Amino acid sequence: MVVEAAEKFARPAKMAKLGASPINTMKTIILSLVAVVSVWLADPAQAVKVGQKAPDFSLTDINGKVHKLSDYAGKYVVLEWTNYGCPFVQKFYNSGTMQKLQKEWTAKGVVWLSICSSGPGQQGNMSPAEWQTAVAARKVAATAVLPDPDGTVGHLFDAKTTPDMFVIRTDGVLIYSGAIDSIRSTDLADIAKAQNYVSAALTESMAGKSVSLQYSKSYGCDVHYKD
Repeated sequence: MVVEAAEKFARPAKMAKLGASPINTMKTIILSLVAVVSVWLADPAQAVKVGQKAPDFSLTDINGKVHKLSDYAGKYVVLEWTNYGCPFVQKFYNSGTMQKLQKEWTAKGVVWLSICSSGPGQQGNMSPAEWQTAVAARKVAATAVLPDPDGTVGHLFDAKTTPDMFVIRTDGVLIYSGAIDSIRSTDLADIAKAQNYVSAALTESMAGKSVSLQYSKSYGCDVHYKD
């Protein structure tokens, strides 16, 4: 697609040589350049949408074990974007809510992958030893904690905030994407009053029902990508 757009961009120069009006030629160049930029922005891997098959990926956890999404075919998978320095993430970990969710759903066979896409030097990025200490201190109960310092998987799913939550069905289809719950705040007291969207999606889908809320706008700190 980029090559095709570049070829379109080259055409105005040929038109100028053929005696086309300079103003019209310039307009054509500008429009062609816009088309090229649009293609460059749209061409990289399109983020997965609800109802689509989640793309496979591979990340190494904080203990050196490689995890592929395809390893968990036939299971429900929750992807949780995290950053322990973020007040919104701290709301759920300091209250024990995230750990409780992780324990509840992994006990029911769900695979829970906690992913951090903070780039080198960014808040949330840590060495394996620092990760191990931080995870142990918080008593994290996820199936695995997966650093993604290049941001490859974060961009693949278009993760925007921490937390940002994704629920994948047993057939690999994304059935929920967005906020963890219904109250956008850092106040621990709001957790009990909020509807947890992740639990709702898993409960409905496991019961053979369609997920009533499949997408919500996530809230939290921006993901601190390297770029």
